[in-house]
Amino acid sequence: MARKAKKRRYSRSSGSDVESEMRRYKKGTAKSGRGGRGGRVKSRKQAIAIGLSKARKKGKKVPKKASKRKTSRKKTSKKKTSKKSSKRKSSRR
Repeated sequence: MARKAKKRRYSRSSGSDVESEMRRYKKGTAKSGRGGRGGRVKSRKQAIAIGLSKARKKGKKVPKKASKRKTSRKKTSKKKTSKKSSKRKSSRR
């Protein structure tokens, strides 16, 4: 059975933006922050993220940033303790 071709998540031109940013990172000229005032880029992941954000600004096909909701966990409700255990705690004090 033939496989269905997957849609590209990133455009080829957005890959070239990341590629150019990686070259700058390897040279040591890649800067972070607004206007390059934040300092030198120290990690590959950071360089890739900068390249993708530049591609987004140009309007190229790049997926949206991961939402913060996925990383945060829902608070679990705690069960109420019985009166006996609370009396024990107060008697120990």
